[in-house]
Amino acid sequence: METKTFFGLWYVRVLVVLVLFGVILALSAYTTNTLKMAQYSTMGPTTISVQGMGEVQGKPDVGEFSFSVRAEGEDAATAQTKSAESINAILDFLKEENVDEKDVKTQNYTLNPKYRYERTVCESGSYCQPGEAIIDGYEVSQTVSVKVRDLDKSGDLISGAGNLGATNISSLQFTVDDESILKAEARKDAIVDAQSKAKKLAKDLGVRLVRMTGFYEDEGFYPQPYYAKSEMMAMDADFGGGNSPSMPTGENSIVSTVSITYEIK
Repeated sequence: METKTFFGLWYVRVLVVLVLFGVILALSAYTTNTLKMAQYSTMGPTTISVQGMGEVQGKPDVGEFSFSVRAEGEDAATAQTKSAESINAILDFLKEENVDEKDVKTQNYTLNPKYRYERTVCESGSYCQPGEAIIDGYEVSQTVSVKVRDLDKSGDLISGAGNLGATNISSLQFTVDDESILKAEARKDAIVDAQSKAKKLAKDLGVRLVRMTGFYEDEGFYPQPYYAKSEMMAMDADFGGGNSPSMPTGENSIVSTVSITYEIK
């Protein structure tokens, strides 16, 4: 009886020890996992992000406008011939004015039939069916864009094209032909602006800038062109002669926006 009691107590003690050992292992694993998660959650560097903007002004050196020529004919060939005569006359004029062929480009060319509808005779008070559509000639429309490098000739070129039958002459847009230099200057100013903001922000926060960890340039900003008052000119100008209107070019604004991220301590 005493022997059974002894073994019974020994077995209970072993179970208790094993249970306690398991509890200790579980708590240890939980603690280790918790510490790892806390470590991973704070192991990334603390950062700040700032945005900078730079803007430079550039004087336009290129002007661009477009015009259209329309012609009609009983058949497609006749309409195309009439259109070609007008277009070729304008192109010859532009060539005489030293406009390079590479600066003259067709934007759109269409050849469409024109229709008329036969009238049908119907009884009074009854629904009259629409007449049959019959081709009644053809219409050609061609739109051409012109890049002007000698801005002093802008007005003369538009007036000359109008005198030769051009219609729908668009607004004259002045741009900078090569904007890469201006964009680089605007980007440089934007970076300086962002760096200045980062230093001030770090000082206000009582931290230190360690290093740059990210850079992004917004490509969504485009130069804001200056439009001459050529819309009114295109509608109201007298192409019969006289002095061509002056074309002030103004300046274009090139804008760059950047975002810079810094690690701080």
